Amino acid sequence: MELQQLMPLISTICIAISGTLVAIGWYMIMKGRRETHQRFMVAGALFATLFFIIYVSKTVFVGSTKFGGPEDLKFVYLIFLLFHITLATTAAVFGVITLYLAKNKRFMKHKKLGRYTATMWLITAPTGILVYILLYVLYPGGESGGLIDAIIG
Repeated sequence: MELQQLMPLISTICIAISGTLVAIGWYMIMKGRRETHQRFMVAGALFATLFFIIYVSKTVFVGSTKFGGPEDLKFVYLIFLLFHITLATTAAVFGVITLYLAKNKRFMKHKKLGRYTATMWLITAPTGILVYILLYVLYPGGESGGLIDAIIG
């Protein structure tokens, strides 16, 4: 199996690890274990960043994979994908802000925003895994077209 075929699996594993680390980090802060919370949240952010790098690389160099499932599910899939992308983008922006607030020791704002950020991420991670399952496991992936190929010809 070529790297370009492994990239979606690797990025999905990264997002699953990220979601798991964020869940554990949230649990740790509820138990009052601030340093452990910080370590898990930073690790979760690093795995989310790794996911993003792999995802963008695959999109630019290989392309986006079209839904290869039944035509009658395509509209539902696209709505679900739009929900996932919107939530993931919002969660990523909130994540950067939440980490910034913690780094600058603005813990009251960090705590307030962090609840929303973690909740969004804990929805985003499983929906991302479901997108992978729909594109590569349940149904054969459709064709892909890379941005670089489109530009260079």
